[in-house]
Amino acid sequence: MQKTNYIKALSHPVFEFIKKAVEETKLESYVIGGFVRDFILQRGKAKDIDIVAVGSGIELAKKVASLLPTKPKVQIFKTYGTAMLVFEDIEVEFVGARKESYTEDSRNPIVENGSLQDDQNRRDFTINALAISLNENNYGELLDPFNGIKDLKNKIIRTPLDPDITYSDDPLRMMRAIRFASQLNFEIVEESINSLTKNASRIDIITKERIVVELNKILLSKKPSKGLYLLFKTGLLKRILPELVALQGVEYKDGQGHKDNFYHTLEVVDNIAEMTDNLWLRWTALLHDIGKAPTKRFEKKQGWTFHAHEFEGSKMVYHIFKRLKMPLNDKMKYVQKLVFLSSRPIILAEDVTDSAVRRLIFDAGDLIDDLMTHCEADITTKNPKKFKKYMNNFKIVRQKIKEVEERDQVRNFQPPISGELIMKTFNLKPCREIGTIKDAIKEAILDGKIPNEYNACYDFMLKKGVFLGLIKS
Repeated sequence: MQKTNYIKALSHPVFEFIKKAVEETKLESYVIGGFVRDFILQRGKAKDIDIVAVGSGIELAKKVASLLPTKPKVQIFKTYGTAMLVFEDIEVEFVGARKESYTEDSRNPIVENGSLQDDQNRRDFTINALAISLNENNYGELLDPFNGIKDLKNKIIRTPLDPDITYSDDPLRMMRAIRFASQLNFEIVEESINSLTKNASRIDIITKERIVVELNKILLSKKPSKGLYLLFKTGLLKRILPELVALQGVEYKDGQGHKDNFYHTLEVVDNIAEMTDNLWLRWTALLHDIGKAPTKRFEKKQGWTFHAHEFEGSKMVYHIFKRLKMPLNDKMKYVQKLVFLSSRPIILAEDVTDSAVRRLIFDAGDLIDDLMTHCEADITTKNPKKFKKYMNNFKIVRQKIKEVEERDQVRNFQPPISGELIMKTFNLKPCREIGTIKDAIKEAILDGKIPNEYNACYDFMLKKGVFLGLIKS
């Protein structure tokens, strides 16, 4: 067992109070897990600290709280034997050292009190089993029973025990393995990869909410394709997002093939990750082509087509969010709308007319900038000339959007003619003609036939009324 002093890791003021509480309670205690890992990797300021006590973690938490000058409230979770408090800018969680056993149909363990070694054995990965002593006799000493330090240096994800046991016991660890590989740019050892593939079906017992938490962290990593490809390679993605897996592969007919839309999607997600941290824009990139699998057709004159795949994809977004128990609120509508509009700027780039730009601004509303960012990320051609051409086209579209928006102000616009005014002018009761006139005014503004001004719209309304026979000319 490697023994090295890491007292520098314990510089946060809270550790002075924890050290004193450990001395007074005589509870053997250690800081363990992500805090230690991230300190060694120098990943920046920690947001939380995990303390394991050989004995009652709740008792230690109460003692620490009593010593802290702020006297923070201790949140106690008796079922799990854990307690949590907040001091200054950091959350500190306390748990009693334990050993665990599992049944086949649940990831909730049967828990017994245990030693530090028992607690380290139950950890998911060697790099998360690192512990630093908070005890007087060896304060700051690193305890590393599984060579986690070596795995950190070699950038390796490995389980402390047999990976089949680790992953089968708690299948969420499969998602966590891939998430850490993606976040840290580490490699999962071959034995673990094989075990992930072997145990992939076990992910079905994990709640969708927990899966999505890990999936979101993969999407928010610097290069999400690493995690997404590992999910695909191990068979986990097929159980979570089969619609994405359906895009994989190239089909040939009469010597004509189409691009592999799965690998294209991974490239688009990586591109968007370089441009923004917006999680929902990254979800848009992930799902923007899902409608291509169900709409794929081969036509003799045109070759492979994916007609209306954006419309189909936008409908699929709702079903995916619902199945994964993701929010069905404005976040889902945001992704749905961007998937639906995802090809519009691409088509527009070939012929940038004022009318088409006005309609795009009107339809996209406040999402117009995010839509353009997505479309720029969607350029994955390896041909430098084509790439430059497409990017230049989008620059022209962005400039045109700016000009049209400044001049016509059509983003989220409402024509100055209300339904009430139409009813009053033509002495109408609620009827279909009111909607017809309102739509005609809107279309005329978007087509550039009339400016978005009251007088012009009023005159147009009167002419439309004559046309519909509501008044005599």
